[in-house]
Amino acid sequence: MIDIFKKVKENRGPIGQYQKQGHGYFAFPKLEGEIKPRMIFNGKEVLTWSLNNYLGLANHPEVRKADAEGAAKYGMAYPMGARMMSGQTVLHEELERRLAKHVEKPDAFLLNYGYQGMVSIIDAMLDRNDVVVYDSESHACILDGLRLHIGKRFVFPHNNMENLRKQLERATKLVKDTSGGIMVITEGVFGMAGDLGNLKEIVALKKEFNFRLLVDDAHGFGTMGKTGAGVGEHYGVNNEIDLYFSTFAKSMAGIGAFVAAEPEIVDYLRYNMRSQTFAKSLPMPMVVGALKRLDLLQNEPSLRENLWNVVEALQSGLRERGFNIGCTESPVTPVYMDGGVVEATSLIMDLRENHNIFCSVVIYPVIPKGQILLRLIPTAAHTLDDVKETLKAFEACREKLVKGEYKSDIFPVIPKGL
Repeated sequence: MIDIFKKVKENRGPIGQYQKQGHGYFAFPKLEGEIKPRMIFNGKEVLTWSLNNYLGLANHPEVRKADAEGAAKYGMAYPMGARMMSGQTVLHEELERRLAKHVEKPDAFLLNYGYQGMVSIIDAMLDRNDVVVYDSESHACILDGLRLHIGKRFVFPHNNMENLRKQLERATKLVKDTSGGIMVITEGVFGMAGDLGNLKEIVALKKEFNFRLLVDDAHGFGTMGKTGAGVGEHYGVNNEIDLYFSTFAKSMAGIGAFVAAEPEIVDYLRYNMRSQTFAKSLPMPMVVGALKRLDLLQNEPSLRENLWNVVEALQSGLRERGFNIGCTESPVTPVYMDGGVVEATSLIMDLRENHNIFCSVVIYPVIPKGQILLRLIPTAAHTLDDVKETLKAFEACREKLVKGEYKSDIFPVIPKGL
């Protein structure tokens, strides 16, 4: 027998192993000041590309006003209790109706958080007789939901439709014995690489196989499609998505989430999602603010137009300069470079300390060894001058990386005072 505390002290986890060297700088960095492209990091102003504030709503004056008025009128506590018991209001219901209409679904259920919402949807919808088939690059909230599923689950390599067909064949044979059903789970926009789920090809498989489709469209809602109704709208397959899920943490720049489907299914979730039945309702200021955010998302197309102007300038500029940004089709902009942990940390420190550019870095074990991923999140609040400044900095840093300068001790220590 071992002591559990001793175990976790000795094994810090794949990311936690870097805690001593990186806490406060590479991990848990503090961005201070107003939410906007230029914020304060480590005591100085940096141009940040790490905020999922796609439409620039986080600091929009109308949003700030709505948030403040909601807090002044209702306080942060109302409504007290879970939705089922004492946390229901007419504004919660109004937000649900408007969200459902926007994504072309008959009904929607407002959730207090996105991550636990997805976990709970999977838990509520599936039993031991059901089979799940899911994309290998699904978000952690999907994977954690699948951990609760005690039935069979089959994974298909990312966006590999030939393999998905094979997994559906396996699942179909299995449910004939279990008398269960099949759920396919994928994402609208994959948040790390920025590519889209093959929704059009997946729904086409419904002609051959009997399954329901759950789509996590966290990065697609507000950014993709003619009206910002997501990747389903982008592909013209909204009606074929059986369960549509998104969070407010991206385009809506807030807290909360929703799931939309046909009324009987939404009602089932209202009465069976444990994360909602046994947790406090979304506070009223968040609901009031979400209604205003949805107003702007629907009625100010210039926000999405500004976003895509910045996206196209950034992504075309990177490609023209020979950077590898993969196959992104969304605002998510990954930049892939060769190198290990030493090069990655030196590269990021150079960007932050000498070029005043702040972006997120991803290394092994999240991505393969020998690879560095810098993830940029363009927003409607960025400018084309911001793009030019960033492209210039990336070119300078790539030159040092190629010359091997980041393997030396040029940037050996995190700046003092952190």
